[in-house]
Amino acid sequence: MPESRSLNDTAEHLYGLIANEEDARVCTDLPDEACREVPRNFFLILASNVLTKLGDLLISPKTVLAWLLNAVGAPALVAWLVPIRESGSMLPQMVIGAWVRRKPVRKWFWALGALGQAVSVAAMAASVWFLEGYAAGGGVVAALVVFSLARGFCSVSMKDVQGKCIPKGRRGRLSGLATTLGGSATAVLTVVLFWDRGEPSMLFYTLLLLLAAGFWVVAGVLFASIDEYDGETSGGGNALRDAFNNLGLLRTDPLFRHFVITRALLLCSALASPYFVLMAQKQEDSAWLLGVFLLASSLASSVSASVWGWMADASSRRVMIRGATIASGTCLVVGAAALFLGEQVGGRWFYPLAFFILSIAHAGVRLGRKTYLVDMAGGNKRTDYTSVSNSVIGMLLLVTGGLTALVSLISDIAVILFLGFMGLAGTVSALRLKEV
Repeated sequence: MPESRSLNDTAEHLYGLIANEEDARVCTDLPDEACREVPRNFFLILASNVLTKLGDLLISPKTVLAWLLNAVGAPALVAWLVPIRESGSMLPQMVIGAWVRRKPVRKWFWALGALGQAVSVAAMAASVWFLEGYAAGGGVVAALVVFSLARGFCSVSMKDVQGKCIPKGRRGRLSGLATTLGGSATAVLTVVLFWDRGEPSMLFYTLLLLLAAGFWVVAGVLFASIDEYDGETSGGGNALRDAFNNLGLLRTDPLFRHFVITRALLLCSALASPYFVLMAQKQEDSAWLLGVFLLASSLASSVSASVWGWMADASSRRVMIRGATIASGTCLVVGAAALFLGEQVGGRWFYPLAFFILSIAHAGVRLGRKTYLVDMAGGNKRTDYTSVSNSVIGMLLLVTGGLTALVSLISDIAVILFLGFMGLAGTVSALRLKEV
């Protein structure tokens, strides 16, 4: 008990420094019992988020898994990695959300999702170690499907648990700090990963995946330790029917509909990144360059996320606007420069630098829209908003991905310009959102 009390006192002291409050328990939108546990819960959620960000780096579909499938002799399956990773976790969220909201305590869904991701990544490691060729590649892709579904549980429940355990005005700060710490740690891992520029062995890949699985196990255990008070629940009924009924929110809730449209247009910040990499690869196809892009992504998160987080606590809407402006502007500048000056414009550092700026913008867009969604809703609406918006965005992600694939038949430059104008429309839409 004395040791536990000492840890709680330390958590309260550190939280007070981060929150910039003399009384670390000050909160206005939570019950008293939840307010008492805010400092401890803040750091448990923070640690869980940092660990999952480390795991995400080690199984990144754009880098590690793509190299892995090529290494085992299944390069044709690489095209399925990003769509499965992103849409697979979003599409079922209306059903998952309808189920989650029936439980007064939702932290167990996140812990279960983390365990599911750990098991899936361990299955990837087993596929790589025991199988070869397309059998190994098929095992990795199949495990990624399960991984994405498990991630859906975490996505739906995280915002709700955070909304119940962390007071308004501190949620953006939590997300920003988690991204900064996670980005700093991933930057270190990236340097270690690419220090030896030789081709990694299959043992290296296997151990890398098992390490990632371990991160998710520890994150799940920490998250299960959160003190979460009982929340609102809805009555009985069929989760699938309720899920489709929730689509009616897009018709009946103008603010939510406007938010989803804005979020869809701001997909440009995520979809443009691979095309910056493709343009750079035409200049120099090397593992070193790939490491530079991964390091740029990590550094962008670590240097910008806390700033975005503090700004989001003041106005998450303005964060979305600023992030969207930077993202669309970067795409339009890069696309125009490549169109009029040639794809070799700017030398070897032009595209990595543009990628770095785009990653900063994407961090702002992502953190801003997450904070806006949590602040916009309360009670069960928070879970419903999250599940519906993610499911709709999952479908639109597939549609937009197909559309950009068609545009890419013209050229990669055309895709970058198309996404730049899409982001510009998202900026205008975000300007018309109201403050929450």
